[in-house]
Amino acid sequence: MPVNKITWQQAGHVTEPGRYMFRFGWLTIAPDDLAIWTQFPNATFTLVQTSPGATAREETETDETPAAENDEFHLGAFELHTNDDFSERNAAA
Repeated sequence: MPVNKITWQQAGHVTEPGRYMFRFGWLTIAPDDLAIWTQFPNATFTLVQTSPGATAREETETDETPAAENDEFHLGAFELHTNDDFSERNAAA
């Protein structure tokens, strides 16, 4: 299972804590997360899933509700990058 990560740029440079809908599901961003991104704009956070597993979703999911809308995430551990280091490592991505 791959580890998913997100940057402030990918999060749309959000400026307020809250719950935001992304392609992968709902992401809750805390004030402390924003403080880190403000101080270290190139920081990359690990996405931590907080919603029930796929089996529980399948039992309650309706045809009108895509699975991604049921996925809940928050930001976990983060990595700090310099501009040059981050650009070089992610140039091929």
